[in-house]
Amino acid sequence: MNTNELLPLALRRAEFRASSGTVWPLVVVATRPTALEATVYEPVMCLILQGAKEATSRQGAIRLRSGDCLLVSHDTPVVARITEASPDQPYVAVIIPINAAILRGLYEALGDRGPGGDRPGAVNTGRADSPTLATLARSLALEPGTVEADVLAPLLAKELHYRLLVSPMGGSLRQLLSPSSHANKIARAIAEIRRHYGESLRLADLARLAGMSPSSFHSHFKAITGTTPIQYQKDLRLTEAKRLLEAGSMTVTQVALAVGYESGPQFSREYARKFSVPPKRDLARRHTTALGQD
Repeated sequence: MNTNELLPLALRRAEFRASSGTVWPLVVVATRPTALEATVYEPVMCLILQGAKEATSRQGAIRLRSGDCLLVSHDTPVVARITEASPDQPYVAVIIPINAAILRGLYEALGDRGPGGDRPGAVNTGRADSPTLATLARSLALEPGTVEADVLAPLLAKELHYRLLVSPMGGSLRQLLSPSSHANKIARAIAEIRRHYGESLRLADLARLAGMSPSSFHSHFKAITGTTPIQYQKDLRLTEAKRLLEAGSMTVTQVALAVGYESGPQFSREYARKFSVPPKRDLARRHTTALGQD
């Protein structure tokens, strides 16, 4: 089994989605490159079947081409774009959200018997192995809305999570299996930061929530996310700020206040540092685009 064999199955699945709404597995198709988009990748597997994509997080830049697999274990702010896509050769990717309940269910069966070589980072890449590709092929071959799909899709989802757990790039997921692991504790802290990203947060409080000393928490947080808790919160704020600016219904000052900044100049400096353009530029671009559509 290889990605070329998966491509027609994925394109067929994309047609189902276009006519019937979201189905599992999700297939994304794009016929042209896209602009940079700031977003937060939640735990997910993304397999590129055709075209190319690039994404940048605090762990660095990654470039994905056909056959490359991205595995994200913790919520991660990224700036990403599709770089290769055309009507004749569209970008095609299979997206599988990582289900925490399925992972917890596998913990009792797998325990400590999984392979070693754990990778601590939240974002890992690699080549999908043959068992994973075979499981994806059976999942994509299911006819959405049929009894067979209703019965087998949950079983295949569980099998796919297992395949990812035991794969060479599945170390960060394996670390999440144990409720007492550092990866699990950091995930709880990340959830707290996401819920309260616009508020003032204290490192000591986050460390206490994670059940770790402040120094240990800071160290493990950076090992997993590639950044500090404070910078992670800033990335969340700026990602949301970009979304609000591009929506075009708020001024720069209103956006700054909405995401938790008390100083407009500080917001503008940090926004420009992250996205290489000042916030007024993104707001103006949105207004120009809207006028062009009228």
